[in-house]
Amino acid sequence: MTQLSPARKPAAEPAATPPAEPGKTLYGGTRSRRVTVRDIAAAKERGEKWPMLTAYDAMTASVFDEAGIPVLLVGDSMGNCHLGYESTVPVTMDEITLLSAAVVRGTDRALIVADLPFGAYQEGPVQALRSATRLVKEAGAGAVKLEGGERSAHQVELLVSSGIPVMAHIGLTPQSVHAFGGYPVQGRGEEAAQQLLRDAKAVQDAGAFAVVLEAVPAELAAEVTRSLHIPTVGIGAGAECDAQVLVWTDMAGMTAGRVPRFVKQYLALRELLGGAAKEFAEEVVAGTFPEERHTFH
Repeated sequence: MTQLSPARKPAAEPAATPPAEPGKTLYGGTRSRRVTVRDIAAAKERGEKWPMLTAYDAMTASVFDEAGIPVLLVGDSMGNCHLGYESTVPVTMDEITLLSAAVVRGTDRALIVADLPFGAYQEGPVQALRSATRLVKEAGAGAVKLEGGERSAHQVELLVSSGIPVMAHIGLTPQSVHAFGGYPVQGRGEEAAQQLLRDAKAVQDAGAFAVVLEAVPAELAAEVTRSLHIPTVGIGAGAECDAQVLVWTDMAGMTAGRVPRFVKQYLALRELLGGAAKEFAEEVVAGTFPEERHTFH
């Protein structure tokens, strides 16, 4: 192809996002191997947006894996939506390890990111390394996630230098629910916004491969996304983040009662599952189940 001479070269325009090679996209790609942090970095370079969902068991994880979801988070949100706790704080290393291993066994392609629960890394880098090593060795997780920006940068640095990929989490950090006095939006006001920017750059500089922005004003999240070379994963942080994550029970309409404003429910699963249970029960009571075709002789 003939190259334009400098004299004929048009005025500079924003570079077009190069199309992804067939089968190389994160969402729905056809790789026969697991997604890695290098794939995540390449998606950022391409300008490709991608989805992430939580998962806590092998069967649900297999559904999301087959649907092409490239990253699954075994979140400490299991405390609220799977284990019956009032918050994420009570979740233990034993619980997160057990459920992370199940998610790994149920998947073939997705990158599995396991949360470090409250109390598993706050003492310092050595404790963080011990906890993260357990998730990698015992559960088979491909990466870990921990909350905190500048305050957790040393933990991130040691984990990454030890060969464990880290996804950071800033903004609203649910493990700090008692300190926050609830779940308020973070980063409002100049001082808070500047701190969030410092937190984002601190975890990037420490080696995190991505950073979750939770409950952050959309304009601030967009600024953070533009300022980083690692991808941002939004949850209640507007549409300009590189990726979006939802707790799967919220996304599928399994959660009872009020859900956060940033949640879109794509299915009424609680209603559907409840209806199926009632239909089963009514057939048992009426004696119409099991039928002959469900019976051995």
